[in-house]
Amino acid sequence: MTDEPIGDGLDPLIHEIARLRICATLAATTAVEAQTLKEVAGLSDSALSKHLRRLIDADYISQKLGASRGPGRPRTWVSLTERGHAAYARHLAALQRLTQAR
Repeated sequence: MTDEPIGDGLDPLIHEIARLRICATLAATTAVEAQTLKEVAGLSDSALSKHLRRLIDADYISQKLGASRGPGRPRTWVSLTERGHAAYARHLAALQRLTQAR
């Protein structure tokens, strides 16, 4: 499957349910910790990593390492890029047109 928008304007990269949940969560705020995205999307660490990589490669999201809360890995913060916000808005508009079509 290609990541190019399809005829009705839906973005297949965002349309996949886990990535749609990720984008919806990120659109509501400036940044979200990766662990929170994992819980919201109901994904394992490896599945989340794969979905985030696809969104990063498309320049829809960015990641930043934050300070650690003690021993262990530092916290990873994820946010939508300007391009990601625009793609998500287009996808939502396409969904609205689709659901309002008769």
